[in-house]
Amino acid sequence: MGLLPWTGPEGKPCYLSSDDRHSYMSRLADNIESIQLGMAADVFDHATATVRDKHATPGDLRLLANELTSALADTLRVATSRMHHRAESAPRRP
Repeated sequence: MGLLPWTGPEGKPCYLSSDDRHSYMSRLADNIESIQLGMAADVFDHATATVRDKHATPGDLRLLANELTSALADTLRVATSRMHHRAESAPRRP
């Protein structure tokens, strides 16, 4: 069972109940994780430019904070999911 890279309608985590890493849902989750990490990299680049911009307005910074918060939440979910997968695949000690 793995943590999916999205939440349910009430913001609760969603889990995949299959261990088949080649199933449609597993591949979909992997693709979405890749997209989320790419978007986080884009937000990071935007943040770097915005913070250096002497003409950035409070509204620009507020928007940036919202984008960073969302990207960080997605990135943490991906990291948690990957740690969970790693723990599941680690050899068990007797």
